[in-house]
Amino acid sequence: MSMDLDAPVPMSGMQQQDQPVTATILCCNCGAPIDGTTAAGALCQDCVRLSVDVSQGVQRESTLHFCRDCERWLQPPNSWLVAAPESKELLAICLRRLRGLSKVRIIDASFIWTEPHSRRVKVKLTIQQEAFQGTIIQQSFEVEYVVATQQCPDCQKSFTHHAWRASIQLRQKVPHKRTFLYLEQLILKHGAHKDTVNIKEAKDGLDFYFAKRNEAERMVEFLCSVAPCKVTKSHELISMDIHTSVAQYKHSFSIELIPICKDDLVALPIKLARQLGNISPLALCHRVGSSVNLIDPQTLQTCDVPTAVYWRSPFKSLADVTELKEFMVLDIEPVGQTNGRFYLAEATVARASDLGSNDTTYFTRTHLGGVLHVGDSVLGYHLTNTIFNDDNYDAIEASSQYGSTIPDVVLVKKHYARKKKPKNRAWRLKRMAREYEEEAAAAAASSAAPTRAQKQDADRLEADFEMFLRDVEEDQELRQTLDLYKTRKQADAMEEDSGSEDEAPKINMEELLDDFDELNMGGDE
Repeated sequence: MSMDLDAPVPMSGMQQQDQPVTATILCCNCGAPIDGTTAAGALCQDCVRLSVDVSQGVQRESTLHFCRDCERWLQPPNSWLVAAPESKELLAICLRRLRGLSKVRIIDASFIWTEPHSRRVKVKLTIQQEAFQGTIIQQSFEVEYVVATQQCPDCQKSFTHHAWRASIQLRQKVPHKRTFLYLEQLILKHGAHKDTVNIKEAKDGLDFYFAKRNEAERMVEFLCSVAPCKVTKSHELISMDIHTSVAQYKHSFSIELIPICKDDLVALPIKLARQLGNISPLALCHRVGSSVNLIDPQTLQTCDVPTAVYWRSPFKSLADVTELKEFMVLDIEPVGQTNGRFYLAEATVARASDLGSNDTTYFTRTHLGGVLHVGDSVLGYHLTNTIFNDDNYDAIEASSQYGSTIPDVVLVKKHYARKKKPKNRAWRLKRMAREYEEEAAAAAASSAAPTRAQKQDADRLEADFEMFLRDVEEDQELRQTLDLYKTRKQADAMEEDSGSEDEAPKINMEELLDDFDELNMGGDE
């Protein structure tokens, strides 16, 4: 008998039972055929999604706390963060507010648009979780947050008396506030006031309040870098724990600004004038920055008086801008000598009030040869027959070297004809410490009639601010250090400027910035 070796050998019954068997069963819920070996509780995938809720332990509603004063959001337990609407920072805060997210896996999270005034924030979440062994379910759902307003601790301190830990008392003994108006613009430009708890206006200056000492020290460093000043520090003990020796103090910084402003006439001590390059003791202040810049109108010699040098030999202004007189230029002839933007010239002037009554004229040298012409009006100090109660000026008059060089008139700046009523300008400046002004306006409105002193203070502040605005228009170097913004009524202001008879220089539109805060809030200064 022959056997075919290549023929397949039949398998025994035991060997056939070892083969894997695929069992197909029906879903107990919908009757769909499923693999019985991998089925989760005899349910198909669709029925598992419908019957099992993996988001059962996750919150569907929560609350977000928002501070309306500083526009920050609360991140538990005590952190306040800045987050824009529908930003990733705000989304992170929303996810941290939900309980139960640590037990699931987050696949996706996004905001659902809601009305800004609805005080509702909706987030769509997509999560994954293992429902049965080997069965992972993905599910999407919405979470709604209610935005509740709550003051942060920093804003609470700003509305609470005696909650500050450091204060700065900024003072200057001058009859006007032009220097403070200039400092206000510098503070706003560099954002040096962002850490202040409160800002109040005092008799001769401003008071800044801070919650921390290091914030006040940063402000002191900024003020010393932009203006010559003298700082005095002091502290007061509030409380002390005798067990741990931990003490709480209130720190105060008294800052005194130099009592000299732009366009002031000063009389230097003769010894100090010789140390500063042998400049004439009778000089004109043409700029105040980190130091005092002086110029001799007779020779165009300039010098800088550092802060430390000034406080070793302090001197006051001989005359300020409130004592300027108007003169008319009858004749002017350039000498040829220049120093930067200054041009030396010999001028013959007469007081505007004397025209038609007498023929008194004055001959002087001036540094304004580049801007003055015959027939122009100019402001200056009239020194003839003027008595100054100043020891330095008396020493200059008694000196054989400088007594004969005192001019009759010191010309300061060109005078532009303006209307009596301030015009509507196409530019504006931002202001600071509006709370005090609003409180004063409310107090004045609540009273039957404002007192005479209150009316005089308001008129003086308005006149100082108008004088500062005119300085900004006339001085290009001053404008370069400030931020000027466009007004909303720019077209009306431009039409009025074009139709007015003002001779003041106009500010180019390229120098102005767009005020986005004004566009958003709808406010105007």
